[in-house]
Amino acid sequence: MKPRTTLKQIAKVFNVSIATVSKALKDSHEISPATKTKIQDYAKAHNYRPNSIALSLLHKKTKTIGVIMPSILNRFFVKTFSGIEQVANEKGYNVLAIVSHGNLEKEMASIHMLENGLIDGLLISLSEETETKQYFKHIEDFINNAGPVVMFDRISDTITTDKVIVDDFNCAYKATEHLIKTGCKHISVVSTLDNTLGIIKLRVDGYLKALQDYNIPVNPKLINLIKKSYDFETEIKTMLDYQDVDAIIGLEEFSAVESMVIAQERGYTIPDDISIISFTNSDFFKYTNPSITCINQHSVFMGKTAAEILFSRIENQKTTEQDFITKTIKTTLIERGSTKPLP
Repeated sequence: MKPRTTLKQIAKVFNVSIATVSKALKDSHEISPATKTKIQDYAKAHNYRPNSIALSLLHKKTKTIGVIMPSILNRFFVKTFSGIEQVANEKGYNVLAIVSHGNLEKEMASIHMLENGLIDGLLISLSEETETKQYFKHIEDFINNAGPVVMFDRISDTITTDKVIVDDFNCAYKATEHLIKTGCKHISVVSTLDNTLGIIKLRVDGYLKALQDYNIPVNPKLINLIKKSYDFETEIKTMLDYQDVDAIIGLEEFSAVESMVIAQERGYTIPDDISIISFTNSDFFKYTNPSITCINQHSVFMGKTAAEILFSRIENQKTTEQDFITKTIKTTLIERGSTKPLP
């Protein structure tokens, strides 16, 4: 591999100072046209590129933000990242994305790497393990030593910073209420996410409150929060075989789609026998048979909102605890073929 062309090397070739080379490459009027042309032509011929790390140290800005997400297999996070990147591009920033895979140690190691001057600010959605263990020192250290942090979707109320969240309680309530109004009385909630996650607790609480408000008894066996060590198909088949079920709310898209497929394989007709609602609005929901009713969490808008808040903090570092905000993204129920129409 050829050695990198540097300002020092170019200066040596033309027997001038590094400052002269720098000014020539910036087309400064202080350097004669002839010298500028020679230096610029040489730099172009030898593929000179400015040292971005050195420039960031000089200007105390990297023009880069970090994003840490639990997964990229979940369309919600893919769309959220798309919103973040749109705003970053408009601002002239690069985005360094890291996937924690739900692992606390990976999240900690990533933040420790990023806090060494690599980024100007951080957007983070907590890993499942971080929420389960309630360990947040690495995030607090970044805030204190490296720059602003905005948390999105999976957050902690114990960390004093900006947050962008979905109205999980109310959207689960409205989804359950919609099913009740279409005649469903034996409604199940299904998820493969850890039941210690704040978003899962809020969604289950919203579901339970809707049942309570409509005087529908709670059947604990219809709250199917499936651990990763369990076989999803076996758990759903067992529920369908031994419980009355006329509706399923998938608390994430995998649970909704897989539950519908398993129900259809067991001979149930969707939505005549069992209605299905999914959290997140995946593009392919329109093309399933039947198409799947879903809760649109407006993930692209969430990403844009979180990024805009972060850039406002980067541009104005003088922030007090009273300045921090929590933005709540409202959701929309998109009715499709997997639920009965309202009477």
